[in-house]
Amino acid sequence: MSVEVWRGDITTLAVDAIVNAANRSLLGGGGVDGAIHRAAGPGLLAECRALGGCQTGQAKVTGGHDLPARYVIHTVGPVWQGSGAGEAELLASCYRQSLALAEAAGCASVAFPAISTGVYGYPADAAARIAVREVSKSDMAVTLVAFDEGTERLLRDALAAKEG
Repeated sequence: MSVEVWRGDITTLAVDAIVNAANRSLLGGGGVDGAIHRAAGPGLLAECRALGGCQTGQAKVTGGHDLPARYVIHTVGPVWQGSGAGEAELLASCYRQSLALAEAAGCASVAFPAISTGVYGYPADAAARIAVREVSKSDMAVTLVAFDEGTERLLRDALAAKEG
């Protein structure tokens, strides 16, 4: 098991699978979801249409299409409602389900964005701790991808606390 934190564009990573912080339709959106769909090309949208959406806390896998990654694992994180609606368990499930799909596909490496921390409003510090806790259980090489300096710092702090 190895976990690293990296800041940059997840769509550029040459890993076996990247995880998409998707919406329930899986048909693209803003943030990471929109960036992945744009970079992967129209084949990704066509494949996602056939999947029939995805429930919160679950994950589904597609090909990587025009991405360097072989696969895209789409997971739907919870919308933050103040912690009383099972958000922590749903977010943890996103990581577990995504890792299980990556393992089933024979992946040795997978990259995750900060799931639910954008427009879904999950507090980034709490989300970072959940991400590190869940991916640390994997035998794969995991990259936690931060798009900005603040998220990178929170992920590095959570990883240091886990390792300490």
